Amino acid sequence: MKRRDFITKSAAGSALIMGGMSLQSFKAPEKQTITILHTNDVHSHIDPFPADDARNPNMGGAARRATLIEQIRHEQGEDGVLLLDAGDVFQGTPYFNYYGGELEFRLMSMMKYDIATMGNHDFDNGIDGFLAQLPHASFPFVSANYDFKNTVLNGIVEPYKIFTKRGLKIGVFGLGIELNGLVDKKLYKETIYHNPIEVAQDMSRTLKEDKKCDLVICLSHIGFDYKNDNQRVSDILLAKNTKNIDLIIGGHTHTFLPKPHIEKNLDGQEVMINQVGCYGLNLGRIDFTFEYGKKSSESRLLRVE
Repeated sequence: MKRRDFITKSAAGSALIMGGMSLQSFKAPEKQTITILHTNDVHSHIDPFPADDARNPNMGGAARRATLIEQIRHEQGEDGVLLLDAGDVFQGTPYFNYYGGELEFRLMSMMKYDIATMGNHDFDNGIDGFLAQLPHASFPFVSANYDFKNTVLNGIVEPYKIFTKRGLKIGVFGLGIELNGLVDKKLYKETIYHNPIEVAQDMSRTLKEDKKCDLVICLSHIGFDYKNDNQRVSDILLAKNTKNIDLIIGGHTHTFLPKPHIEKNLDGQEVMINQVGCYGLNLGRIDFTFEYGKKSSESRLLRVE
């Protein structure tokens, strides 16, 4: 397997406050690295693109992605890797039309995805169809701004989940796009949409301040950016108008980012935003290293070929 790695490094985080005491009086904390792997908008692309495809010849494919993921887990250790998806697992090939999402969930479970959020196309068989396929998914879905209390997904799709990896707490919450006008009402039924920015403010505060998470990740299916349209909430606007989010893993707009985009939040702190296109052509990788009360990161875009 060949792959081209695009690498970028950044440093973020605040220095450890020692209260006037010498660093020598403390035992140096162990250096820990957490690897975040992520996909978005795979759209039921199970097979690689054909060799004669005009844009993506012989690219992608679930088997190749699985091999790449396993290689990274072997290198980094199972306890140091989180695998996430930012929605639109469904719709795009005959596999979905025939199996209704079962194959996609089975393959993601075999790859040991840890968590995902819902995209608008994940409603294409209705919320009842989505629920029917959930037994094939060994991982949870999170969405904080979709209120499912009057639907069959009530209590099944949670707003957030916290993982503990190598002694570090990682909080992950989900956000979805406005369904009205994009998805037939009969498919999402009584699902209520709430403003992503307002919800993200509450979620990120809960995870960072109340739950004391070392890393807060937003799995977003609201879109990277909508130029000249400040009325539509995007990942860019989300980052600018919130606090406490360290990383936004995006979807919906099929945006190919060769390296993560950096925005400043309301406190002037850096927020990393990443999205890796669509159709399983790429696998995003971000390594966060925690040492001496500081957080640094290194990102790679891995081509699945």
